[in-house]
Amino acid sequence: MRPLPLSLTLTLTFFAMASPIRQKRVAGRIQNELGQMLLTEVKDPRLALVSITRVTVDRELMQADVYVSALADDELGKHEVMTALDSAHGFLRREIGKRVQLRHTPQLIFHWDPGIENTEHVANLLDSLKTETRQTGGGPHD
Repeated sequence: MRPLPLSLTLTLTFFAMASPIRQKRVAGRIQNELGQMLLTEVKDPRLALVSITRVTVDRELMQADVYVSALADDELGKHEVMTALDSAHGFLRREIGKRVQLRHTPQLIFHWDPGIENTEHVANLLDSLKTETRQTGGGPHD
């Protein structure tokens, strides 16, 4: 069997990519399914309070970046959550393959989402600025 000419190969590769709308739909579906599985099917206690904050999928629908957060205050708690997700990776991917009908099940890559921590930090900074402004007697809203 002869290999395809380069121009035909590039054309086939170009058309195999998903549109941005399809990427968002697939990412949303994966996020919903993973959230349901973590709530009802995964029995690991380290994953009890884990939430899926967002999912992004690449254009080929072969890789899904899954961002998670939990009520873990310290680095040890974060490490435990990430370790538990890595150990449940096979189960989660297999179930995603069954529930989300795609030609290939995307590889799930878990990332810690620092969004909640950043939000708390900004809120604390704003509170301290507000307190400081009151103490100095300045500000337009006295």
